[in-house]
Amino acid sequence: MKLHELTPVAGATHSSNRVGRGPGSGNGKTSGKGHKGQKARSGGSIRPGFEGGQMPLQRRIPKRGFNNIFAKTYVVLNLNDLSKFDANSVVDIAAVREAGFGPRENDGLKIIGSGSIDKALTVKVTKITSGAKEKIEAAGGKVEVI
Repeated sequence: MKLHELTPVAGATHSSNRVGRGPGSGNGKTSGKGHKGQKARSGGSIRPGFEGGQMPLQRRIPKRGFNNIFAKTYVVLNLNDLSKFDANSVVDIAAVREAGFGPRENDGLKIIGSGSIDKALTVKVTKITSGAKEKIEAAGGKVEVI
């Protein structure tokens, strides 16, 4: 078989509808476009979102705030969340994502000091509060800021 011998599967294609070929075709005279109006004209189409001159929805709705495209998003965990990990294990962004805390791609891991911890863990984080750092070290763990 050669490239020029390839054909579409039977039923995959059909002939185009030839409009404006007389009344017997069912699409004669106005070619299925009706009489006059914008949609009957050549090049006459209405862009998406156009509401006939009425103020469009995307311009009627008030705009609020500011969206910083450079903002970093962190997976934020409490000290209570660290109890899910085994004692003497390493907690980093990969382990946290594997444990089901961070479903999306984020810029790092942040630990905040609410709650308590009773296991010795090695925690590799991007950010940590001073209270959380003290509690982890008091429990016999280590904190590495990466």
